Amino acid sequence: MAIDRTRTARGALAGAVAASVWAAQQPLDMKVFGVRYDDTELLGKAVTRKSPAWRVVGTAMHVGNGALFGAVYANVARRVPLPSWLRGPAAGLGEHALSWPLVLLTDRVHPARDELPTLGTSAAAFAQATWRHFLFGLVLGELERRLNDEPDDDIPSYEHVISTNGHGNIEHAITGAA
Repeated sequence: MAIDRTRTARGALAGAVAASVWAAQQPLDMKVFGVRYDDTELLGKAVTRKSPAWRVVGTAMHVGNGALFGAVYANVARRVPLPSWLRGPAAGLGEHALSWPLVLLTDRVHPARDELPTLGTSAAAFAQATWRHFLFGLVLGELERRLNDEPDDDIPSYEHVISTNGHGNIEHAITGAA
């Protein structure tokens, strides 16, 4: 499998942007899900506990992880037999499913475990992480597809059933014809 450097760089950019969107919306989802779970804190406090250094380090690690994931995604996604609009969310949720069991380890051995919420036994934290991975995948997939100019050949066209007024074709509604 040949690696296209331009595709890879654009995928890395898409992943970095997607991770940044994830990090930026965390304060909102913490309120929605009621869990004080911050990925940048989890990453940053694994390396340093000095405030505010952990936030800068954690954000850099988070964005770097997103860039790495995006670079790999850009080289693999087109080979996945899914519609282009579904590949990113599927990749994000797949990564979530594979990595979530690691929070049980994090809850026990993380250097700042006493300062962090317990995640492994929290359904709300799992739901919150699911949302974050879905959002990440959605942004990654769409941005990578646009940056790498992937055609939408697999997205069905519905022009043949929509009238010029935007409300559809009454003949198709009555007969069920497509």
